Amino acid sequence: QVQLVESGGGSVQAGGSLRLSCAAYGYTYSTNYMGWFRQAPGKEREGVATIYTGGGSTYYADAVKGRFTISQDNHKNTVYLQMNSLKPEDTALYYCAADYRAPSPGGWDSALQYTNWGQGTQVTVSS
Repeated sequence: QVQLVESGGGSVQAGGSLRLSCAAYGYTYSTNYMGWFRQAPGKEREGVATIYTGGGSTYYADAVKGRFTISQDNHKNTVYLQMNSLKPEDTALYYCAADYRAPSPGGWDSALQYTNWGQGTQVTVSS
């Protein structure tokens, strides 16, 4: 079992920045692929970004490309999501997810591809 603990959420005005952190504890062999998902009220959980911690490959949703950056610190077993130029539509509960298996081709943004999840951290962007 691996425990994922998110932090860094908060409230910010449109155009502002936040950095989310996801620290992994326990059996970190389960964290070959780590991603960020978000879920707004009344909407489905959607993939935001994923990183292959073994090689650094990254994947982004079109809605966040150029604004968000996912990165890792392997020494700390931590993945970050730097969010710049935030928009009100970025408001959601952000979850960290991890799995040891590679997502199926084109499936990095499917919540079904990940078996380990954090509790979530709220991001609120006001206009």
